[in-house]
Amino acid sequence: MSLTTPPSVQKLQTALHDKAKGSPSFRFYALYDKVYRTDVVVFAYECCKANGAAPGVDDQTFENIEDYGLKRWLDELTQELKSRTYQPQPVRRVWIPKPDGKQRPLGVPAIKDRVAQMAAVLVLGPIFEADLQPEQYAYRPDRSALDAVKHVPKLLTTGHAQIVDADLSGYFDSIPHSDLLKSIARRVVDGAMLHLIKMWLEAPVRDRRARE
Repeated sequence: MSLTTPPSVQKLQTALHDKAKGSPSFRFYALYDKVYRTDVVVFAYECCKANGAAPGVDDQTFENIEDYGLKRWLDELTQELKSRTYQPQPVRRVWIPKPDGKQRPLGVPAIKDRVAQMAAVLVLGPIFEADLQPEQYAYRPDRSALDAVKHVPKLLTTGHAQIVDADLSGYFDSIPHSDLLKSIARRVVDGAMLHLIKMWLEAPVRDRRARE
């Protein structure tokens, strides 16, 4: 399901991207209040619903939320973020079979946390997107590994003789949090935003398989 970014959110993202692109050394100091903007939170929910995925540790589904009252639920999340009383729930660990017979661990946050995280991505994404090089394809909007593969023949016909494809095995399972936060802080000095990210990084993992 393809979603159209609301004009107000698009305007915010364009402003952040243009500032980051035009001022490579600028550090953003007022971002957190944009995370709980109504239009940002509503669109974040729509993005998460479009992505689907299983419920988190609280077993809450999108159907449960809409039965409860979507506006009421979003207003409560917005107020938690605004008052800085928001606390992420533990992440549910699930295991995905791999072709070699091994299993890959996957963390599934509760929907409330996914929506809050998506709201942060909508705000932070344009800033860090401005710093990426054209040849970088991973984890970028409107780009994919297939796009990278399609670009290879063009490079070969313009004098590039070597192609390097690198993958760090299990990197997201072992990424040093302190170094990650330092990297983010090169662009973001908003303490509330950094604290929000740190809470997600430090959220405990609940592995139901281990208890069965």
